[in-house]
Amino acid sequence: MLLHLTNAPRDYAWGSETLLAELEGRAPSGAPEAEVWFGDHPGDPADVVGGGTLDAVTGGTLPYLLKLLAAAQPLSIQVHPTLAQAKQGWERESGLALDDPQRNYRDANHKPELLVALSERFESLSGLRPVAQTLQLIDALAPTAAVVALRERLSAEGDVLRDTLEWLLDGSAGEAVDGVIDAVVTASRGDAGEWSDTLRAIARIADTYPGDPGVVVALLMNHLVLRRGEGVFLRAGLLHAYLSGLGVEIMAASDNVLRGGLTPKRIDVPELLSLVDTAPGLVPVLRPAEEGAITTYDVPVPDFALRRIVLDGSPTSVPVDGRTMVLATGGTVRIEGADAAIDLPVGAVAYASDDETELRLSGVGEVFIASPGR
Repeated sequence: MLLHLTNAPRDYAWGSETLLAELEGRAPSGAPEAEVWFGDHPGDPADVVGGGTLDAVTGGTLPYLLKLLAAAQPLSIQVHPTLAQAKQGWERESGLALDDPQRNYRDANHKPELLVALSERFESLSGLRPVAQTLQLIDALAPTAAVVALRERLSAEGDVLRDTLEWLLDGSAGEAVDGVIDAVVTASRGDAGEWSDTLRAIARIADTYPGDPGVVVALLMNHLVLRRGEGVFLRAGLLHAYLSGLGVEIMAASDNVLRGGLTPKRIDVPELLSLVDTAPGLVPVLRPAEEGAITTYDVPVPDFALRRIVLDGSPTSVPVDGRTMVLATGGTVRIEGADAAIDLPVGAVAYASDDETELRLSGVGEVFIASPGR
């Protein structure tokens, strides 16, 4: 069975008014368009062209959620639980209503995710930077009292990143937050050498979230710039935030998010700190294949798999195993299954049920193929 899926963009405030419209070749709606969900998640199941929604077909059992994501402003800094932590949290909060503002866990699943850039530049914060490098960054700031206080914390003994996160997010830092932000903004206007791009990015965050402790948390994180076709995998426990750009995102079918700044929403600092992995390090960039039409983005989870295929006019046959989605992100593409075919517009999805074993793709363009992992 082959189905044609669409969905309406979600109008989160951080969404872009132009990126999705430009991708799909239509006029902007005039409102922020942040995400388009292609899945059977009860929060927003995809629409089946001809009638109904995908959850009525699948019974809400898809292990992954595929999205288009378009950010004009930073998303909140966040972290996701492991599967064990999600199950424990879900059981612990069983007495709370799902819409209770004190609830942290919306389901009992983990939420690893993969983002692949569609724009020529996609900015994110991914993981905590090695402390020695962050101290070098701090040395590019004027040594005000607030900056010195931050530097002393990061130069102490023990798990300094966890201690610093707690200091910033529980309110203990007080006026030091504004002091560090002022120093970052000032430094971003000059030449800070290798840190100039990072400081300008954090200054833009400060412009969107003035006085937010998350701006200083961002100072501790790796500033990552993806080029088109490059991806980043975000495992459980990894602090992250998307800043700007258009991308394809795939994740385990979950809505479990613990926030760590850049948000007016509640931040449960103890629970966040119980989940976050404060081991610092660079997050590897997954790069597109230099030769051939197919790029496979390897991820260490069984919930999902993602491939990117560039079509040059020659028909391509793709084996599929399990419930598969083909998302068109460029050009003109035709998808053929065992007994049906779909001319797929950019920004829409062809869904193949698990009785399909092979899809035939033709046209000139680009598609992403999402499926359960192994």
